[in-house]
Amino acid sequence: MSERPYRYLNRCWRILMTGCCFTLFGLGGLMLSLVWFNLLLLLRNPEQRRRLARRSISRSFRLFLRCCRAVGVLDYRIEGAGLLQQDRRCLVVANHPSLVDYVFLASVMPEADCLVKAGLQKNPFLSGVIRAADYLVNSQGETLLPDSQRRLDQGDAIILFPEGTRTRYGEPLKLQRGAANIAVRCRCDLRLVHIVCTQRMLDKQSRWYQVPREKPQFTIRVRERIDGRLFWAGEGEAESRAARRLTHYLQDALIPEHQ
Repeated sequence: MSERPYRYLNRCWRILMTGCCFTLFGLGGLMLSLVWFNLLLLLRNPEQRRRLARRSISRSFRLFLRCCRAVGVLDYRIEGAGLLQQDRRCLVVANHPSLVDYVFLASVMPEADCLVKAGLQKNPFLSGVIRAADYLVNSQGETLLPDSQRRLDQGDAIILFPEGTRTRYGEPLKLQRGAANIAVRCRCDLRLVHIVCTQRMLDKQSRWYQVPREKPQFTIRVRERIDGRLFWAGEGEAESRAARRLTHYLQDALIPEHQ
């Protein structure tokens, strides 16, 4: 078979399998919400219920990613997964090129917390997941910082994407100050993560069926852990100024070395 028909058939196959995989993802989230997470409500201990829910999510994500790899939708490697598994009382901050970035991180962090968009609470496939896992919601206003402090104090690692949404292809990173505000006011560390993909897939400007010509390869690189307190000029400095300084630092630090 010549190379051109092979590539055409391969791309058609990946479009079909992408649809199948994301149907599986949606139905899996719905079934977890309707069945398994409702069963977890029978547990009286909320901490145990939350821990089991998060571990279930992590295992489900690992299964989803393995299915995507097995049928040729994408390939991936995570460099430094062990560091993420060991991280406690810190923010895990990453750039956000695609829809599946959180899936990659949570798949190797079985007890991670996450800061999620308020709008996802209305998503029928994800709302039950968010409730069961007791994720932080970014619309909590005045309670967000105290809740973040409490969870960090109990040892949680919180995944969040400082851009607030996926990167727009071809445009520079535009960070919100949420991550920096939490790090500065809660006096916690930040773990940097770089996510790179060889092809455009599931980005802000793409539909799920806009599959690249070549199978995409995702690389997730776990980088250094930094102390958020280093961005204080002194005890008398305003927290807002320290947060701006940290945001400017992250603006450069979250750009992957190999775009």
